Amino acid sequence: MLFRKGELFNGPGGLALGAKNVRVIDHNNNEYKIEHAWANDICEFACQTYTQNICPNKPDTVYHKPVQELEIENLPPIDAFAFGFPCNDYSLVGEHKGVDGDYGPLYSYGVKVLKHHQPKFFVAENVGGLQSANEGQTFIKILDELATAGKGYKITPHLYKFEQYGVPQTRHRIIIVGIRKDLNLEFKVPAPTTAEKYVTASEVIMHPPIPDDAPNHEFTKHNPRTVQMLDSIPEGKNAWYEGIPEELRLNVKGARMSQIYRRLDRNKPSYTVTGSGGGGTHVYHWEKSRALTNRERARLQTFPDDFVFEGKKEKVRQQVGMAVPPKAAEIIFESILKTFAKVDYPSVPSKWKYEDLVVQEEIPLNI
Repeated sequence: MLFRKGELFNGPGGLALGAKNVRVIDHNNNEYKIEHAWANDICEFACQTYTQNICPNKPDTVYHKPVQELEIENLPPIDAFAFGFPCNDYSLVGEHKGVDGDYGPLYSYGVKVLKHHQPKFFVAENVGGLQSANEGQTFIKILDELATAGKGYKITPHLYKFEQYGVPQTRHRIIIVGIRKDLNLEFKVPAPTTAEKYVTASEVIMHPPIPDDAPNHEFTKHNPRTVQMLDSIPEGKNAWYEGIPEELRLNVKGARMSQIYRRLDRNKPSYTVTGSGGGGTHVYHWEKSRALTNRERARLQTFPDDFVFEGKKEKVRQQVGMAVPPKAAEIIFESILKTFAKVDYPSVPSKWKYEDLVVQEEIPLNI
């Protein structure tokens, strides 16, 4: 069974690479797999990266334009749909604007795809902060619109802690899997694969060593003061470490983010890799007094070394940080295909049940 996949907000292709890598064989020796049909993103370089790595022979199926300008009704038919709708207004680090922000309403274009194309399943991704936006009402509103789109979907929202799925990074994301109700299938959250022993940052960055001429492996040029400060920060500590000489400390008033100039702990997963931010937010080596290269960050995101990101250094950083780790995406898509193939797999209860959330909401949603 071949599932033709459409995707909005495709980024560099983390979800797409995970889907592309999956093959499931059922008890009758039938093969289940996912094939790219079309994708869209507003970022030109993300579209170039996606095209070169996911569908190099079909460049005209990746649409570089604002989603508002995409003619959803005229896109080719699909059986599967993926969208990591922009998280800026739901992030705990942002301004918490929710659906009132510039990015908050963009999930509705995913709902439009579901209504028109009625794919057999979908995968939606967002930051953990989505659950608390607007005192939780935004989360319920989005779940409700996804569940009732088109023919209706049986949805399974869950907070995935990616370090428990082989990703060397403490990256926690809400993934919503929906399967069309008329198919009468029940998706179960795949059980963690590395809950007992996490993959560490040093394991993936050092083994095997990254060749000097690897793509996207440019080093950051730090000023001497920054290098001196990093020299005085032990691994696992950050810019607020008390052992930093007084003259090298940052003069910051108010909240102090824990990730500023924070060095990795070689024996633990990395902290969350981000796609933007000023000085001190680039993720720092546990031993060498420098920021990680984009290639090293890509390894923390589980992209293979032959996955080449297009654009200049900062654009590449943005793409790496916005992506869904392909390793985690692969596990989720494999579980979906196993659901269709009726192949059992280890599972755990989902963090939320949509039906329970709706029951708890006693007053009409006012958003």
